[in-house]
Amino acid sequence: MDYLRVLPLAFVMVAGPQILSAIFLATSEDWRRNSAAFVLGATISISLVVTVTYFSGVGASRQGASRGTLHAVVLVVLLVAMVQVYRERAESEPPAWMGKLGAASPRFSFRLGFLLMGFFPSDLLTSVAVGSHLAGEGSPLSHAAGFLALTLLFLALPSLAVLALGRRAERWLPAARDWMNANSWIVNEAVLLLFVAMTLSDLVG
Repeated sequence: MDYLRVLPLAFVMVAGPQILSAIFLATSEDWRRNSAAFVLGATISISLVVTVTYFSGVGASRQGASRGTLHAVVLVVLLVAMVQVYRERAESEPPAWMGKLGAASPRFSFRLGFLLMGFFPSDLLTSVAVGSHLAGEGSPLSHAAGFLALTLLFLALPSLAVLALGRRAERWLPAARDWMNANSWIVNEAVLLLFVAMTLSDLVG
């Protein structure tokens, strides 16, 4: 089912500066409001990109674009995303601005969630791939709900861990942050490669 096929792309959405930002905000001074604002901003921007792409694909289909053409577009987007993820892997150290997240405000956190999750190159490409894929399959936009929900759950996990575990989570989160920073690109490439294989199967099938 299409809504299950796009679920793994939720990991691509959060692995990198996205989950690192969520971890920093979960240990910030006003972590509850900051984390909530970050997730809210992400919700709006991801929904916007997926929706616009979906209806663009539906419109293209009505103008005569074939299902194969839409799948070819998805394939190109995925390949570009793989290149982007590979290029970003070299950034082994978190950006300098992340060091300021400990004193972030909810307004800043909202803007960060909106811009980072909606317009960071790999995230933008992934959301475009989801919307285009659903449009190409003739699936309803609601099939993107699982992808969105899982992405937001991943982003909320650091703050949920702090809520449930308290200071024990504050000791565990830095280790998780370091692992994600070092290894997430490998998992990203594997997930994207899997989706590329499925798209190729649809294209030649």
